[in-house]
Amino acid sequence: MGGSTRRVEDCSDATSNDGQCSSMAYYNKSNSWKRTSLSRNVSRNAENDDEEKKAGFHGGNGSDHYNAQYGIIICEKTSVGEVHKVGIPESKSTVHQFNAKVKETLFPDDPFRQFKGQPWGRKLWLGMQYFFPILEWAPQYSLGLFKSDVISGITIASLAIPQGISYAKLASLPPIVGLYSSFVPPLIYSVLGSSRDLAVGPVSIASLLLGAILREEVSPSNDPILYLQLGFTATFFAGVFQASLGVLRLGFVIDFLSRATLVGFMAGAAVIVSLQQFKSLLGITHFTSKMDMFSVMDSVFKNPHEWTWQTALMGVFFLLLLLMARYISQKKTKLFWISAAAPLTSVIVATAFSFITRSGNHGISIIGHLKKGLNPPSSNMLYFHGPYLALALKAGLVSGLIALTEGIAVGRTFASIKDYQVDGNKEMMAIGFMNMAGSCTSCYVTSGSFSRSAVNFNAGCKTAVSNIVMAITVMVTLLLLTPLFYHTPVVVLSSIIVAAVLGLIDFRAAYFIWKVDKMDFLACMGAFMGVIFISVQTGLLIAVGISVIKILLHVTRPHIVLLGNIPGTALYRNMEQYKEALRVSGFLILSIESPIYFANSTYLRERILRWVQDEEERTEKEKENTLQYVILDITAVTSIDTTGINSLLEVKKTLVKRGLEVALVNPGAGVMDKLQRASMIESFGNNVFYLTVGEAVSSLSSLFKREACFTV
Repeated sequence: MGGSTRRVEDCSDATSNDGQCSSMAYYNKSNSWKRTSLSRNVSRNAENDDEEKKAGFHGGNGSDHYNAQYGIIICEKTSVGEVHKVGIPESKSTVHQFNAKVKETLFPDDPFRQFKGQPWGRKLWLGMQYFFPILEWAPQYSLGLFKSDVISGITIASLAIPQGISYAKLASLPPIVGLYSSFVPPLIYSVLGSSRDLAVGPVSIASLLLGAILREEVSPSNDPILYLQLGFTATFFAGVFQASLGVLRLGFVIDFLSRATLVGFMAGAAVIVSLQQFKSLLGITHFTSKMDMFSVMDSVFKNPHEWTWQTALMGVFFLLLLLMARYISQKKTKLFWISAAAPLTSVIVATAFSFITRSGNHGISIIGHLKKGLNPPSSNMLYFHGPYLALALKAGLVSGLIALTEGIAVGRTFASIKDYQVDGNKEMMAIGFMNMAGSCTSCYVTSGSFSRSAVNFNAGCKTAVSNIVMAITVMVTLLLLTPLFYHTPVVVLSSIIVAAVLGLIDFRAAYFIWKVDKMDFLACMGAFMGVIFISVQTGLLIAVGISVIKILLHVTRPHIVLLGNIPGTALYRNMEQYKEALRVSGFLILSIESPIYFANSTYLRERILRWVQDEEERTEKEKENTLQYVILDITAVTSIDTTGINSLLEVKKTLVKRGLEVALVNPGAGVMDKLQRASMIESFGNNVFYLTVGEAVSSLSSLFKREACFTV
């Protein structure tokens, strides 16, 4: 209120056990009135209306009258109405509660629902379908579906072959390993996976992480056999980690990487991967193994004498060709096949040009010999003892986590477009088992690729058979066509990598994050900066760390809001959100919007007491009615532990010592059950629990013969 307005009220004798003052009025120097009243469904005495108007009184919503000349509020007696009791849930055994908690945590989708009431034969078949999703759709498979899947499979194979070779190079592995990894894993996923659109194979970021971590201690050029062993072993550990999350139904672990941090991490990794390709794009021989931007750029400009213009010209040409193909496909989705065919076309054209011109003799590096034949077994190469075991474990966990996160995210993206569900736990098991099997068949870490999955989707795939067709196409390549890649320039593989990873920089997502949530954008930029200025591993740690810190902040610093009354209703809402909401004179109404337990109980206690202190200072400054009641709306408190119970009890005792009454509104079943088990209901007092804020305000006002006048 401004300085020209004073509050005039005379409610000292306006209430009794069955009545309360339910309005307020302001009188200013111009004799104009500003008033608001809360309807309590009170009937008026019509016979007295005319007499009151003659005397200068005017009614307001049937709840009070005031004299405009003298500024006196005359409150009618209003009925408090029935006060509902807060229910106390039936006590349940510890075993029952434990089982319910396990089911809620590990089985939120209730996968066993379909087994209820089924005969044993049917249960066995349903169980087989759960672990082998191919059995769900295979019986209904038709020739029409097969035609669509064949087209999709051949299309993604044309992309998978050059990408497989390129990504193996990114991981510092032999190029043939990239082809091996595009053969066995897709076959396994087609049987175990639940996504119809996910195209499986090597992926850029997991390849980058695997190579970056292994190169910290082992040189792929000086000790290629050991490096290859560690690559297969890391893949095995990645598979064990991924499958374990699915079997134990611990998929929520990957949720620690928020969307914002993933956007930043992927963009940073894309920048670093692109910069790393300067080695091949410029033909540089001596290049750093570090992954930060400063080290990479230092290597680029420290050795300008090693640059070859022939290599640079070829690299720029094919990079522009690939980017143009992607641009055309993005503008016209019906031409998706252009971007899908561009990498293989680039490889064919570059290989033919290299063969004709003998470019290998002119400073342009070529792939060289690729071993002909299918994947050789590699179980005997797994490295389970020795000084580098921890290195393989680290590489497997880090690359496996990113590969799993990317694969599930891609699968869910296309499933939402086609309106079907992807089971996250099945995906974890499928990706995990295919990597475990891959490690024994000369493959490295694989997952669902966004670029290949997008091509698969646009090509009209219907089922996971498209992965089988792709694998068969790669098999034919391994058996018959690998000698044709001998003259393929390495620079064209770098062009393919750069064109692919640039698509990971999502400017729209970053802008959306900035527009909606600045804290999320800070997490996004933290992950991005960590990757490009320190290292990819550090960037990943920063991404996870920021996500965990955000969770801890939400957990340990829960939101408490001040509630006010919506005029003319019995509703109480956040005063920051609803500007028309009014304070209730003599009341402080707070809503706690979080579980209460040991991690935040101290903060909640201190924050509530600070609210009380601030309110007392405000009422004293504005010469309003002194604070009498503190109402805590704990509707949103889904759970509470013993520390939280003691904290609430301490708050009540502290406020009572200050002459304040405390009420708790709408505690949930879990909270009431804990209070009952702790024998704390009597400690709080049966009269402090109310079902709604409105009932608490009405009852307390009537019970203690206080008037409830609302102030702005």
